Amino acid sequence: MLDLKETLKVWGEQAWLDSLETLLDEKEQFLTQVDGNARRLLPLLERLPSVADPDVDLDADWIRVGSKTDLTGKQQAELRDILLEFRHWRKGPFSLFGVEIDSEWRSDLKWNRIRHHITSLAGRRVLDVGSSCGYYLLRMAAQRPWLALGLEPYAPFYCQYLLLQRLIAAPQVQCWPLKLEELPEMSACFDSIFHMGVLAHQRAPLDALKQLGGMLRPGGELILETLIVEGEGPWAFCPPQRYAKMHNVFFLPTVACLRGWLERAGFSNIRCIDQNWTGPEEQRRTEWIRSESLSDFLDPQDFRKTIEGHPAPLRAVLLAECR
Repeated sequence: MLDLKETLKVWGEQAWLDSLETLLDEKEQFLTQVDGNARRLLPLLERLPSVADPDVDLDADWIRVGSKTDLTGKQQAELRDILLEFRHWRKGPFSLFGVEIDSEWRSDLKWNRIRHHITSLAGRRVLDVGSSCGYYLLRMAAQRPWLALGLEPYAPFYCQYLLLQRLIAAPQVQCWPLKLEELPEMSACFDSIFHMGVLAHQRAPLDALKQLGGMLRPGGELILETLIVEGEGPWAFCPPQRYAKMHNVFFLPTVACLRGWLERAGFSNIRCIDQNWTGPEEQRRTEWIRSESLSDFLDPQDFRKTIEGHPAPLRAVLLAECR
C-alpha cells in the first residue's frame, strides 16, 4: 500500500499535510484503543489465510480473489467464519477463495449503470466519499487510476476494507477512516469524485456540494448518486421524521432541484444519466447481514411507498464538471 507522504507527493508540499497526518494518527489510536467494533475485528485480520500472488479479478461483477483450490477445506471454513464475523456486508458481491459474499446490495448493478458514462479513470486522482468496504474503489482500480482514495468513517465498514486489502493488496487503492467534513482544505486535489448514496444524509447538502467542488480541479468530474423524488419543479422533500425507517434522511430533491444545487455550488455541464427505482434484485436480505433490508422498509401493500407512506426509494445519477 502507498505510504501517505508518498501518495501526496503529487500535490507537492501542502499546508494541510501535517494536520492530515495528525488526524489520521488520532483516528488510528481511537480505532485500536477505544472503538469496540474495531478492537473486535482488527485481530481477526491476523487469522486470514496467506496465499502468495492469488489470481485477482477486479473487473468482474463479483470481485474475485483466488479460488477454492488455493485453500484447504479447513482454511476455507475458517475464512468463511471470519468473514461472517465482519457482517454487515452492505456492498459487494465478492468471491474470496471460493467463499461467496452475497452482500445486501448488488453494487455491481449501480456500477454497470454508470461505468460507461463517466470519464475514464486511468491515471486520475479519484475520491470516493462514503466508500464502505471499498467495492467501488476496487472496481475503479481495474481502470488503473493514479490513486483511488476512499473515505469511510464507520469502523465496521473500514475494517472490511482492511480485510479486503489484506487479501488483494491493490497498490493504487487507499481508504481513510474519516468523514468528508473532517478533511482539511484539500483544494483542487482530485480529478474525479464519487459521491454516491451520501447526499440525502447531509444536513446541509449545498455546503457538501461546495466542498466537493473545492476539492476538484477545474474541469474535474463529480459523479453524484442520491435519493430523489419525482417532480418537475426545483423543490426537495424533507421527511418529517423517518424515511424507510432511516432517521438520518434529510432532503430528497427533484432532479431540477439537484441541478440548481449543483449550479449554485459551482458546477456546469450537468446531466442526469440514470434514474432507477431500488428493487429487491438490487437490495435484499441475505445471510451476510444481520438486519432488515428493502422489503422491510416498504409498505407491504404498495411497494411504491415506504413503510411511513412516503415515495419509495428512487435514485438518480448526475454527472457535473467543476468550473
